[in-house]
Amino acid sequence: MGALLNLVDAILFIFFLLIAAAAPLIDAQTCLPLTFFPQILIDIKQWYIRQYGDYLVSEKPHFFVGIVTHELVFQWPLAILNIFAIVTSKSWFNTTCLMYGASVVTSMAAVLADLFGSGKASDELIMVYFPFMGLGVLAILRGLLGNPAKTTTLNIGKRSALGRKKKA
Repeated sequence: MGALLNLVDAILFIFFLLIAAAAPLIDAQTCLPLTFFPQILIDIKQWYIRQYGDYLVSEKPHFFVGIVTHELVFQWPLAILNIFAIVTSKSWFNTTCLMYGASVVTSMAAVLADLFGSGKASDELIMVYFPFMGLGVLAILRGLLGNPAKTTTLNIGKRSALGRKKKA
């Protein structure tokens, strides 16, 4: 189980690094004035829109702007915390990973519903967004699994405080 958790942590680490860079540099262009960004970043985003036909990014429907704002305010800081937690083996990683995953899955449910329901999305565009749902689920599972070695070590020979009787 330890090797599997290490693999999941490595996958999530790469994902969190991607989000830590892309959210403020690329995604933030959806809800902030373009004057805040250098022309090369604007050009990268415009290339992406043309390449994948991402109508959500080009048309900026209100729900999508809200989701991107949520990503910047809530998910982006959690991604940075999760990078730190993986590198330093923090005990609270499971909690922040679970929070991050639940938030991403919720956001992606709305985005994927629009992609499937609108009839505007190409298969290629769906394949751009769909992996984020999978990574959100992976983050939830990682948050729920925890680290079995630490849990086992902490619980050996210890009784629950609820099961102890007070001495009179």
